Amino acid sequence: MKPLTLRSLLIRCGILAAVLFVSVFIALKLGAVPVSLYGLGRDIIRVALGYSSDLSTDYRLIVFDIRMPRILLAIFVGASLSVAGTSFQALLRNPLADPYVLGVSSGSAVGAILALIAAQHLDLPPLVSGLLTPLGAFLGGMATIAAVYFLGRREGQIESGTLLLAGIICVSFLSGIITFLLNTLSLRDRGGMSFWLLGELGTPLPASLRWFLVLGFFVAAAAIYTTASDLNLLLSGEQEAMHLGVDIDRVRLVVYIGASVLTGLAVSVSGAIGFVGLLVPHIMRVIFGPDHRVLLPTAALGGAIVLVLADALARTVVAPTEIPVGAVTAIVGAPLFIYVLRRRSA
Repeated sequence: MKPLTLRSLLIRCGILAAVLFVSVFIALKLGAVPVSLYGLGRDIIRVALGYSSDLSTDYRLIVFDIRMPRILLAIFVGASLSVAGTSFQALLRNPLADPYVLGVSSGSAVGAILALIAAQHLDLPPLVSGLLTPLGAFLGGMATIAAVYFLGRREGQIESGTLLLAGIICVSFLSGIITFLLNTLSLRDRGGMSFWLLGELGTPLPASLRWFLVLGFFVAAAAIYTTASDLNLLLSGEQEAMHLGVDIDRVRLVVYIGASVLTGLAVSVSGAIGFVGLLVPHIMRVIFGPDHRVLLPTAALGGAIVLVLADALARTVVAPTEIPVGAVTAIVGAPLFIYVLRRRSA
């Protein structure tokens, strides 16, 4: 594997950051209410310079109070799911692994729903209630990945086929639990929760929860990145990596906890958005190679780009109504999943 320099890493990330900036600009423009590119650029500069009072109330509400927060949320969720998917694929040595396929997203969704139900019945303060949902999603994701890992091991080794089957079984089982929990809710809450489960980025978040999500993302992603070199060695197998000095137990613990935190945080605010963690790592691997020192940060930026554009499409195709962003990612991700599956079977 070629030596990695900081300059080459920054150049690659800089290119994707530029693409992300353009994607954000496009997403701000698209929607039920048309916005000109020139006017949008001018007004963004005005807001950055502190002259937001010159903007009309309706314009500020649409662009900066509705579209911008959900775009920032899409960046967070896309980056979280992509980093989690990349690390799962490396640790489990299975290109079909991602939080959705392994059932981690479904487990996080179950945990989030249980936390929401508990918060409603316990009448907790808003801050505690807001933090309870990410905690429940994290615990649900951790429990699921532990179950999948246990079912996928045979004689101390991970079998890719068994692991994938265990994930599919867990998804089916957890889907049944989600259906049961939804039927315990009122008709109004059930409709909103069903839409949320398909992937929804329009729910406003309190400021305290936003800072918690940002902090959680950077801590978990940084922890996973410390294992990047070890993940490169793990691609050749656990036994070979151990002979090269890799602490398998430490890497496994860091990746499982870090990826579950990222998935839990993402699911707690957006629902179970599928295939982002599967689609983006493969695209970045084709473009930038398999080195996880490059793959992890580029996957984060690539996931942000994909979900920002997917959300823009979701709220534009049938405007003024919108479709769940999870439906858009599934339409794109499912054919890719079939393609990868057939390549592995060939």
